[in-house]
Amino acid sequence: MRGCLLGGAIGDALGAGIEFESLEKIQAVHGPQGVTGYVPAYGRPGAITDDTQMSLFTVDGLIRAHIRRDSGGWHPPTDVHLAYLRWAATQRDWGPDERRPDLGWLGREEWLYAQRAPGQACLSGLSGPQADRLGTLDAPKNPHSKGCGTVMRAAPFGLLTSWEPGLVFQLAVECSVLTHGHPTGYLSAGALAVIVHTVARGGTLEEGVHLALALLSERPSHEETTAALRGALDAVRAGEPSAERVEALGEGWVAEEALAIGVYCALVAYDVKSGLLLAVNHSGDSDSTGAICGNLLGALHGDTALPPELLAGLEGRGTVLELADDFVLELMHGPELHGQDAGEGTAWAVRYPVVR
Repeated sequence: MRGCLLGGAIGDALGAGIEFESLEKIQAVHGPQGVTGYVPAYGRPGAITDDTQMSLFTVDGLIRAHIRRDSGGWHPPTDVHLAYLRWAATQRDWGPDERRPDLGWLGREEWLYAQRAPGQACLSGLSGPQADRLGTLDAPKNPHSKGCGTVMRAAPFGLLTSWEPGLVFQLAVECSVLTHGHPTGYLSAGALAVIVHTVARGGTLEEGVHLALALLSERPSHEETTAALRGALDAVRAGEPSAERVEALGEGWVAEEALAIGVYCALVAYDVKSGLLLAVNHSGDSDSTGAICGNLLGALHGDTALPPELLAGLEGRGTVLELADDFVLELMHGPELHGQDAGEGTAWAVRYPVVR
């Protein structure tokens, strides 16, 4: 749990300062190896972007969904949608609105109230006239969008390790269409969730990819996502890892390319840091590909394998740790935290208020 969320945040922060630069410029400025550590972004080294912000709010929504289940209601996409609306408030408000009892502790973290190049589909799907409408598979938000904003926030669904893979896939899909309605976008999110889920349950990355491919084959319009994952596997077999092989998979601005790059870099990594650096040093959406690779390597190796020098300089590290631990606590001890004897005034209910 900790490893997946922290690894994703580290990969995100490594790519934040070079997100819009070409590989040629990255190498000209930082040397032939590209960046080898954090470079300044948004006023500091180690800053995270909207990728980590939205991943954190995904976890917040999943925690509240489990709380609602024990109170008689159970529709996780609704709670994740409400969580994303709270994230959207961080992109337009100066700070937390103390008049809102629904914010919980995460929504009151002032450092999260910062725009970090959020994707347009995420913003448009969660603001304006359609903000409160729940996107569904039959009536998705932004039906033509397959931007990587749908996949870079999907790893937390894979941490529901007591669920069956098919249900994890479906939940990631249903929460993707809250903002991104193109099949390639939401199927890429489902694929990442299943790969993370496989690894979190003790399997290998390769097993996760092949399970994702099997589940994709059952879905209409899976061809782009399937081709991207198969391209990642082909690149692994093609020879020595390189930035050129990464760039052959795309730039990562769209979901299937970001997924392929993140998966490829995780598969060929000889340690966590090498995989993360490979995932960010390319011409494209470096923070999103770094985040996806970090989610995978963190889930595979755990938080103790994360580079300590990168962990120490990560913005919001304490928040990520606290939320990860709360997620575990909710999944393992939820009924004790919000059972019949746990009323609305309990600490857990204050941390994660469920709007009725």
